[in-house]
Amino acid sequence: MPAYLLQVQTPQDTHRLTGPFEATALRRAATPLTVVVDAAARTRIEEGRRRFRALRQDDDSRIYGSTTGFGALAGYAGRRDEADQCDNTLAHLGAGQGPDLPAGIVRAALLLRTWSLAQGLSGVSVRVVEDLAAMFATAFTPAVPRYGSVGASGDLIPLAYATQALRGRGHAWLDGRRMPAAEALSTAGLKPLELDGRDALALVNGTSVTTAALALARDTVRDAHRALTALTALLTDLIGCDTAFLDPGLLTAYNHPGVCHAGTRLRHLLTGCTPSGDRPLQEPYSIRCTPQLLGAAEDALRYVDSVITADIGGVSDNPLFLPDDVGPGRTVHGGNFFGQPAAFAADLLAVVTAQLGNLAERQLDLLVDPTRNGGLPPMLTPTPGIQHGLQGVQLATTAFVAELRRAATPAGMQSLPTNLHNQDVVPFGTQAALRSYDMAELLGLLCGSLALGLRQASHAGARRPTAPRCADLLDTLAAAIEPVDPDRPLDSDVRAAARIVLTWR
Repeated sequence: MPAYLLQVQTPQDTHRLTGPFEATALRRAATPLTVVVDAAARTRIEEGRRRFRALRQDDDSRIYGSTTGFGALAGYAGRRDEADQCDNTLAHLGAGQGPDLPAGIVRAALLLRTWSLAQGLSGVSVRVVEDLAAMFATAFTPAVPRYGSVGASGDLIPLAYATQALRGRGHAWLDGRRMPAAEALSTAGLKPLELDGRDALALVNGTSVTTAALALARDTVRDAHRALTALTALLTDLIGCDTAFLDPGLLTAYNHPGVCHAGTRLRHLLTGCTPSGDRPLQEPYSIRCTPQLLGAAEDALRYVDSVITADIGGVSDNPLFLPDDVGPGRTVHGGNFFGQPAAFAADLLAVVTAQLGNLAERQLDLLVDPTRNGGLPPMLTPTPGIQHGLQGVQLATTAFVAELRRAATPAGMQSLPTNLHNQDVVPFGTQAALRSYDMAELLGLLCGSLALGLRQASHAGARRPTAPRCADLLDTLAAAIEPVDPDRPLDSDVRAAARIVLTWR
């Protein structure tokens, strides 16, 4: 079972994460793993808790969510009892609707929340972080409804559902079963979280659901980007294209780093490729312009990477309890819970996903068209009319692309005022990230559809690939997927091909 140490380094005023936690750990959070609160993290959490306690005891202190109400009602006093203030924090946020979020997103979000609290600036107790860490060794997953967050004051409603489940309220998933959260905790050998108002607010007042969904979506899109690069190379080799469009001097002159990176990768995959000599002088754009398209996607993905890295390394909470040179520290109220960076990144990721999906569909369209595929039969069927080959798969990819285009509408600029105009601008980062997560799954299916088409092309008369890496990919597909001869339902074959190409290196 992998272990992740919650280690936090605070050089001067810059808060950075150390230890083996990386964005890739979020994908692992879907299944049990070991999370260790080490001595360095424990010390920082305790120091942050002491700062909060000292500042809270000041008779003149006004600390949002600890001495006050919430949101637009922050001008009113909160409940005096700190345990009661926990209920005051969470109860009114139980307004979510819709299906439960995937377990992978929920657990990744809680891993991010644990990591953020372990930086020691949120004033929570060590016990809370340790109990959260203990959850990851089990399969316990809070049941969190999809709809309800505007991503402005953090992911308040979804994180409130997660927190309530950890307290034994609401519902949770365990070993594939949805059940009352108290039962799931008991079965998993966990004790309910005990929280005061500060603990509760710190658990919900962050962008962890948004960041988790964005990071997981990015992972899938990156896998698909690598897959499409390999599938483009295989298509180029199968139909005998000239590879001059990948000339390093040509691409260097274009002066975009992602394009040069894509060209290098394609040239590596096509090492040893021999053109057939039968192709037109200039290939369609879905082949000739792939280094430019895939390269632009690479540059955009690098920006998304940078936002995710910053989100993981930051503290999305309010207020923060910062150390001071003298005195007990200072309470700083602000807007670190405002998920606009992730919203913009998720919208960009959606655009990249839609264009990559369009490329996969256009390449499949080229492959099944006898006027452009080098003389292969229509729909790659050995007996046109008697059988229909990839016709159904191509119809489905058209529907997938239409769905991607519809979903790519930006969410991060569709602000609506709410909360008595306290939240008068909102980023809708949660919607943007969850939408990108759904789109990434469709992109994977488009990659699987193209891969199935390439496998079928080899059966329908395409030449043996001349580049060793391309031949290896084709052989991997052919070993797992039978030719479409005769016709059969191909939904499971598309999914199998997707699994192969998304993990092929």
